[in-house]
Amino acid sequence: MTQPLPGRSDLDIRASDTERTAAEERLRAAVETGRLPLAELDARLDEVHTARTRGDLETACRGLPVPGPRDSLVVDRPATSRGFVAGVFYGFERAGSWIVPARMTTWSMWGGGRLDLRKARFTSHDTVIRAFALWGGTSIIVPEDIDVDIRGIGLFGVFDKRAKNHIPKPGTPRVVIKGLALFGAVVTKTKR
Repeated sequence: MTQPLPGRSDLDIRASDTERTAAEERLRAAVETGRLPLAELDARLDEVHTARTRGDLETACRGLPVPGPRDSLVVDRPATSRGFVAGVFYGFERAGSWIVPARMTTWSMWGGGRLDLRKARFTSHDTVIRAFALWGGTSIIVPEDIDVDIRGIGLFGVFDKRAKNHIPKPGTPRVVIKGLALFGAVVTKTKR
């Protein structure tokens, strides 16, 4: 970033398109987390689109925090995955940025599956994942900043409970993982 000229504030510098896009995302994240009423969004977006300087963008985003990489884990958008996924003689994977439904069931039968929740968002504060592995395996990767409760059982198989984590911050999403591993495995891991 270039230094402003002497006597000139950083807020007087002309706003770039990238900075306008970041301000729009900041406003939308504030609506998703309940910090900004939806009724105010259009007026503030108009301020962003007509902003000439960085100071004008800051005025449009007044009173709002700069979103972090994991803000707004619970979103008011439809799930991007169905509530049922199966890997029968093959596999399935849900990873990257996706939206988890409130209730999800996975089947791994003579195949495998992988759910990666590290970049996922949730449709509900309480999510239930029912994982069934019959002569197959499912791997579930959870981030450190959500509440995880594992209640599955292994019958001649393994239902791993390593992803249970520390006491989460109030208001974080809660994921309950339950199901059955019969001659198979459901493995849960916590990763950043």
